Amino acid sequence: MTASPALLLIAHGSRDPRHAATVEALVRRVRLLRPGLSVATAYLDHCAPRLPQVVQRLAGAPAVAVPLLLNRAFHAKHDIPAALRAARAGGPVAEVLGPDPLLLAALERRLAEAGLDLASAAARARTGVVLAAAGSSDPAADATTRALAARWQRERGWGAVTVAYASAGGPRVPDALAALRAQGLRRTAVAPYLLAPGLLPDRIATAAEEAGADVLAPVLGAAPEVAHLLLHRYAEAGQGLRAVAA
Repeated sequence: MTASPALLLIAHGSRDPRHAATVEALVRRVRLLRPGLSVATAYLDHCAPRLPQVVQRLAGAPAVAVPLLLNRAFHAKHDIPAALRAARAGGPVAEVLGPDPLLLAALERRLAEAGLDLASAAARARTGVVLAAAGSSDPAADATTRALAARWQRERGWGAVTVAYASAGGPRVPDALAALRAQGLRRTAVAPYLLAPGLLPDRIATAAEEAGADVLAPVLGAAPEVAHLLLHRYAEAGQGLRAVAA
């Protein structure tokens, strides 16, 4: 029986130790879902181990690289391909995590944990949600986030879902909250569309608190839905490898 290729998780990295701790928690959840699957983590910056070290440890064993990214922006289009080339890593590279319905489920999980009533359709219709993303200079990435917000509103019956950004252009969280209140929405919630704690999530949290959001959710983190999505992306990208092995 041929062993499954390793899952090579590629995270951005951060000086904030909470970032690596969150990635490690997510990896633990993935391993619980797929016992026996080899999972290796590499970081692009700030954290160790870096990609060349991890590729060296894999010693040519088949692997599927899975970017721990929500959007196909600069890191996915340029940084990760360049880092893989520099490390002389072969094998397929999975798509980024977003957009996907599992991410909407994870966002709702975090909102429920923060105290928002999701069971009542009437309560959702009275609630405006700010989908607070990092932001990007890539217009396509921002358009993808806005499309996800529109889908979330349409499919789940929120009073409104609007996008705000912690960096780059576009509205900030206080502006988005003010716009929701101007629409007459009675309750507001901020849902960070970010994977791990750090500078930008802290910026979003501070802005949400200062602007008086009723509910502030935590980041997606090691939500079960994120772990399932990582394995789904791994399986999609690894189909060709398994076909060749067979």
